Amino acid sequence: MKALFDTVSLKASKMVTNAYSTSFSLGIRMLHESVREPVYAIYGFVRFADEIVDSFEGYDKEALITDFRKQTVEAIEHNISLNPILNSFQHAVNYYKIDQWLIDAFFDSMEMDLEEQTYDQATFEKYILGSAQVVGLMCLRVFCNGDNMQYESLKDGAMSLGSAFQKVNFLRDLKADKDNLGRLYFPGMNVQEWTPELKAAIEKDIAADFKHALEAINRLPANSKYGVYTAYRYYFKLFRKLENASFEELFTKRLRVPNSTKFRLLFTSKARLAMGAYFL
Repeated sequence: MKALFDTVSLKASKMVTNAYSTSFSLGIRMLHESVREPVYAIYGFVRFADEIVDSFEGYDKEALITDFRKQTVEAIEHNISLNPILNSFQHAVNYYKIDQWLIDAFFDSMEMDLEEQTYDQATFEKYILGSAQVVGLMCLRVFCNGDNMQYESLKDGAMSLGSAFQKVNFLRDLKADKDNLGRLYFPGMNVQEWTPELKAAIEKDIAADFKHALEAINRLPANSKYGVYTAYRYYFKLFRKLENASFEELFTKRLRVPNSTKFRLLFTSKARLAMGAYFL
């Protein structure tokens, strides 16, 4: 009756997704039902790892993430885990042939969060690759469902989208990352120097990621285009709010997109896709 355990495992991944991110939960519901379950499995997995390095104060985070990494390898090798989050993740990895290097890069970035970092461009790009871009590539493997040619053609765009999302998160969470975690991710940023020029450079970089990602979204398979495009427009809307705020505001409060706007995006995105109008 392993099928029952697999069902319970997937419910656990879905519950984690819904509990930790209303935005991603909303986006996943806009995907075709054939790809929702593996995306829940992927998000549940990355969320648990992220919680280890971000939230488990008073515990040996290094030991926990090392053990979680080891359990992940074993789950994939043995096609099962008694950890329901890892059980549903290994099923997605094995069924969709998700590349091992994506998982390795993800854990490498999570481990970077265990120590205080001063990021230069090289280490920043390494962190973005493992914390965001590879997650987009995992999901792309699901969307392409074995079509390697399609995957390769969309790979760069998926990485740009993951990069844009993560950098927007960094801007939105400047206050929490600095105050609670002692982190400032953007190269050249420190608590004494919050210059308009630095903010403009960060925003230019994010805008370029969004622009590159949109072209790939236009070519996504039907099973994922609506959900990804909706998530794209939500993050772009948040990006515009962050652009209009000063560094001082970003370091004192957390800006967000109202739920009413999120729901409006659902309907307008569907209408735009029906008309073949892929724009912001």
